[in-house]
Amino acid sequence: MGLPRLVCAVLLALCSCDRRAEGVPGEAEQPTPELVEVEVGSTALLRCPLDSAGNLSHVDWFVVHKEKRTPIFRVRQGQGQSEPGEYQHRLSLQGPGPTLAIAQVGPHDERVFLCQSRRPRSQEHRIQLRVYKAPEEPTIQISTNGISVNSQEPEEVATCVGRNGYPLPQVIWYKNRQALKEEKNRIHIQSSQIVESSGLYTLESVLKAQLVKEDKDAQFYCELSYRLPSGNHMKESREVTVPVFYPAERLWLEVEPVGTLKEGDRVEIKCLTDGNPAPHFTISKKNPSTGEMEELETLDNGILVLEPAQKQHSGVYQCQGLDLEDTTSLSSDPQNLLVNYVSDVRVSPAAPEGQEGGSLTLNCTAESNQALNFQWLREKTGQVLEEGSTLQLPSLKREAAGGYRCVASVPSIPGLNRTQLVNVAIFGPPWMVLKERRVWVKEDTMQNLSCEASGHPQPTISWNVNGTASEQEQDPQRVLSTLTVLVTPELLETGVQCTASNSLGRNTTTIFLTRVGLTTLTPDSSTAAGPSTSTVSPHARANSTSPERKLPEPESKGVVIVAVIVCILVLAVLGAVLYFFYKKGKLPCGRSGKQEITLPPSRKSDFVVEVKSDKLPEEMGLLQGSTGDKRAPGDQGEKYIDLRR
Repeated sequence: MGLPRLVCAVLLALCSCDRRAEGVPGEAEQPTPELVEVEVGSTALLRCPLDSAGNLSHVDWFVVHKEKRTPIFRVRQGQGQSEPGEYQHRLSLQGPGPTLAIAQVGPHDERVFLCQSRRPRSQEHRIQLRVYKAPEEPTIQISTNGISVNSQEPEEVATCVGRNGYPLPQVIWYKNRQALKEEKNRIHIQSSQIVESSGLYTLESVLKAQLVKEDKDAQFYCELSYRLPSGNHMKESREVTVPVFYPAERLWLEVEPVGTLKEGDRVEIKCLTDGNPAPHFTISKKNPSTGEMEELETLDNGILVLEPAQKQHSGVYQCQGLDLEDTTSLSSDPQNLLVNYVSDVRVSPAAPEGQEGGSLTLNCTAESNQALNFQWLREKTGQVLEEGSTLQLPSLKREAAGGYRCVASVPSIPGLNRTQLVNVAIFGPPWMVLKERRVWVKEDTMQNLSCEASGHPQPTISWNVNGTASEQEQDPQRVLSTLTVLVTPELLETGVQCTASNSLGRNTTTIFLTRVGLTTLTPDSSTAAGPSTSTVSPHARANSTSPERKLPEPESKGVVIVAVIVCILVLAVLGAVLYFFYKKGKLPCGRSGKQEITLPPSRKSDFVVEVKSDKLPEEMGLLQGSTGDKRAPGDQGEKYIDLRR
């Protein structure tokens, strides 16, 4: 009998181990229970199939744990009632049949449930409840210290954490999409778990490995495998790259931007290496005088910034690196840096002067390491005057005064150019903008009057009335004066004069003030800039003392036509009157000498033909009498033909 007892004891132990694997350790050998699988938080439905008729009137439900049965629910005559305890508020009958519903299932509900019927006979049915919960997305954290390829044992690469899963998920590590397995002295995976108060598991897995230089760009990630009632599932972490440290084998220089460099560019010279971490860098430049390499100061380790680059930055550069771990030193190959330049643009003569009618020659020179092109431009207009280093200015006129710009450029390198501005001065007395000008104003208001003059030497401007005057130098030969005055009846009558003078002469402009609201303009009126300011344009010159030719002012063709029509009408009226008196016999014909037209005494002194004109003096020639008398240029009076004589 000793052998059978031993065999029974072994079988009992095996069954006990198997039950522990099923989550109910210590339970005695029983028929395989029915399996019900649910997810955490859902409702589990446990059906008791003891009576196919479904008319059970006496059923008791128990939860079994370590061979101990604890009653949790009872059914009497189709009515259910919970027993006091942990399940008291989560149990209910589902439908008319003997199905027990457990609400809000959690990990602690993974047990064996038993339903027992005593009528019509004693029967029982066991149900194994399995609970599942998908873990959260796994997180991965790389080692902040990095891994040296010289390490003699595996070092920590990364840590993977999967939280709140049930049952405990499995973890798999990958490198470049290839699964990693334990390998002696090469790869080691260490996992641990934490049981939360909710009964869920948190898994933590640490990957340790020996890495090589080729692993500097390797992608590591972890995968969690778990099961749900719907089947097997998995979740992956993000991919990470681990810092891998390895010694440098070579150094080299890199220059940005790549290609041809020119003055004004932002140039970066970088030291690069194939080691990690990078060694301590220094950048040196060869001294052209001594031939020795001299260390330069850099703002960042291994980066020299030239901003803006200049011609003196050209030369031979070299990078040195010192590995602080093993104190080895490396040097890069020398590299020549060329900064193309254009400099020292000069124009001779530097301050050119000339007389009207004379000539000037301007020469431009510059320095460069490349072939140069020269171009001359007029500063005012930007017009290209000449291609080449020499500019000829023959037959100088006053208009030739002003700025000229020499542009020295390298055609093969776009954007590489330098310019030099020179001002040409033409000797002469002041040039005034206008001899006379009329401005609209308001009486008893402050008015700004402007007067502009140019000449060489530069003129000064004075005013014949008191006020606040200020001068602004427009260029070395041109000056603008502004006078602020109070408009008075006296000023409206006399006007204002500004006088420009230099060592070669003087010139005057008269500004007539017209009260706003008057509509009649005299022939010498000009269009005003506005009711508050009079600014003179330098393009219309009228200078009595200046030797330059006076530019004619624009004439109105419409006024000329009106004058002609008026003259024709006057002649027609005169002819009609003469013909009328001739027919009446009151105009003798054939007599010599002057004859008086006979009129009635009451009308003789009243018959007058009036002719008005608002033409300029040059146009009044159309209305001159046969005697050739001319009216004074400024005379704007009315012209009469007296028929009494």
